[in-house]
Amino acid sequence: MTTIQLTLPDQLAEEARNAGLLTSARLEQWLREQLKNQHIDELFSAMDRMGAVDEPSPLSPEEVALEIAALRADKSKGIAH
Repeated sequence: MTTIQLTLPDQLAEEARNAGLLTSARLEQWLREQLKNQHIDELFSAMDRMGAVDEPSPLSPEEVALEIAALRADKSKGIAH
């Protein structure tokens, strides 16, 4: 277990204590909720970044065949990718 000391304005500390918010259980619950929300926000941010990436257009069958031929030619010449 880790012990944490907080410095709060007196009035806020008194109100929080009276409301039962300064117990270890309540603070742990609040921290877990905040971490969960942060992870969700990070997930949606990553999804937004992924959605903004331009996808390359698909290769035509002819382009695929040309790429395969080029790789085979490089392989026969001993060129590694």
